[in-house]
Amino acid sequence: MRILVYGAGVLGGNLANSLYRQGKELTLLARGKWYEEIKRNGLSIHHYFGRKTNVKIPVINELKSDDIYDVIFVVVRYTQVDSVVEDLNNNGSKNIVFVGNNLKTDELTKALSEKSVLFAFAMSAGHREKSYIRSVTLNKITVGNLKGNPSGEAFIRNVFSGTNFKVVYEPNMTDWLLCHAASVIPIAFACYYANGDIKKLKRDKAYINRIMDATIAAYAILEDNGHEIMPDSDKDFRNPKFKKKYIPFYQFIFTTKLGKLCTSDHAMNAIDEMSALNRDFKEYIEEYGDIPQAWIDLEKDTNGYLI
Repeated sequence: MRILVYGAGVLGGNLANSLYRQGKELTLLARGKWYEEIKRNGLSIHHYFGRKTNVKIPVINELKSDDIYDVIFVVVRYTQVDSVVEDLNNNGSKNIVFVGNNLKTDELTKALSEKSVLFAFAMSAGHREKSYIRSVTLNKITVGNLKGNPSGEAFIRNVFSGTNFKVVYEPNMTDWLLCHAASVIPIAFACYYANGDIKKLKRDKAYINRIMDATIAAYAILEDNGHEIMPDSDKDFRNPKFKKKYIPFYQFIFTTKLGKLCTSDHAMNAIDEMSALNRDFKEYIEEYGDIPQAWIDLEKDTNGYLI
């Protein structure tokens, strides 16, 4: 099975590295100086838990129309997904999986109507340095189809067969990604509020409560308008004890090096992506009414980072 990972940032690099090292026939698409670096010296990843890997992975810098793959994992920033549609439509590969934050599931599915399109989120985080990726990855991926569309579960499990990836198949990825945005964007706001120094928020329970208020208000609008709240652990978001359950989680991500890598490192290096995600999420919410005041208030306290 021929696999292409289209995009060689943190998520794409980790996905490609893991699959290639586990015996998959894999090619990585990178651009510019990063393509030259990988072609010359291999793909280098410095893992959070101290391990360093380097693989001489096959790498290309363009997708030709007759270069056919069994599956293409598109792993580019949210602000770049529109720019790859023409490339994908001109290529003969039929199976496309968009990996990462995404609020354009319907739009992309329609734009690639001749393809089988799935969406996914991989549990990786970090940032890219000049010659290597500094990251952590859990080798876990949630992937699935839009609600009501044909399932691709058997195909996806075949793609990951023989690897140590934990694959969670989700038949309603639109709502999964909406709920993910509702919880992740307020955390990005927190990173901007703290100018990237999120340690100082550890004991700021008032601010942590504001983060949760914004997420809870967004969840309420989504659920009231027919969306399913995911994951299951968040379905009780209306319960007064919901906040208490999550305070230790926020304190963990605000005080540990791992939490910094997973939150502020990404937020501070992807301001354009988080700004676009926030803009599109608000547009989605506005279809049902006003943006929650808790969200607006949190957004205002971001020190001018949002674009």
